[in-house]
Amino acid sequence: MPIDEPSLPSHPLVVGVRLRSGGHVYDFDPGPLILHHDDRVLVETEHGPTIGTVAMPPTHRPTTRHLRRVIKKADARELAREDKNLQQERELRATALRTLRASRLRAKLVKVETAFDGSRTTVFIAADDKLELRDLARDLGQAIGTRIEVKQIGARDEARVAGGLGVCGRELCCSSWLREFQAVSVKMVKAQGLSLNPAKLAGQCGRLKCCMRYEYQTYLELRRDLPAIGAVVESTKGTGKVIGQSILKQMVTLLLDGDGGRADVTLEDLVVKRPDA
Repeated sequence: MPIDEPSLPSHPLVVGVRLRSGGHVYDFDPGPLILHHDDRVLVETEHGPTIGTVAMPPTHRPTTRHLRRVIKKADARELAREDKNLQQERELRATALRTLRASRLRAKLVKVETAFDGSRTTVFIAADDKLELRDLARDLGQAIGTRIEVKQIGARDEARVAGGLGVCGRELCCSSWLREFQAVSVKMVKAQGLSLNPAKLAGQCGRLKCCMRYEYQTYLELRRDLPAIGAVVESTKGTGKVIGQSILKQMVTLLLDGDGGRADVTLEDLVVKRPDA
């Protein structure tokens, strides 16, 4: 009787690599390399070879993009070159800061990055208004003496590039694992019954915290069976108007008819739900 051969995975082998601290995680083809989390690797990019860090070990998963390959694990010589680039970036940052101040643009220097081969330097700046950056790029090129690219980034990208710790005590989601920014709205805050206090709701970027999205769908599902605020309901504890909700506990607070007392009731305590008042 013939033995069935094991079926091959239908999806390609993909490894996630972060090219810069706090940067996005990009998909690469690991080839025959055996890679683990936090391995330092040399990868192909559109700007040439670059050192990155394995953020997601190789797994078979779907992808719609053409994958560039992981060239090799980074050796001591390449890691030394990376250290040299980091030292150069610190020196270039001082020069870029002086040039930006001299330009009198209302902008903040966020970060300076040097390509692995030293052929290009990218300067990230943040500003409230859209800026014309050609003159600044020219002045920076003359001051630094290499090819310069100036990028203006938004508040969320500024926090991602700069990095830091959130009020939760953990590294910012945007600079550690979050791959793409998604819209966060006040509607999500209200759905979770949170106080509209800007000081507590704003992240390091000054915008609504990305974590407001994480439990939003769960709260929508939990609220679906709860009577709305203002609805008149009958329960085993009496008839009354809903004046409060405890979403996680799946309970509502009633202002009871008659004596005006209050009662906390669960969904199981509800008898008949009347039309909203």
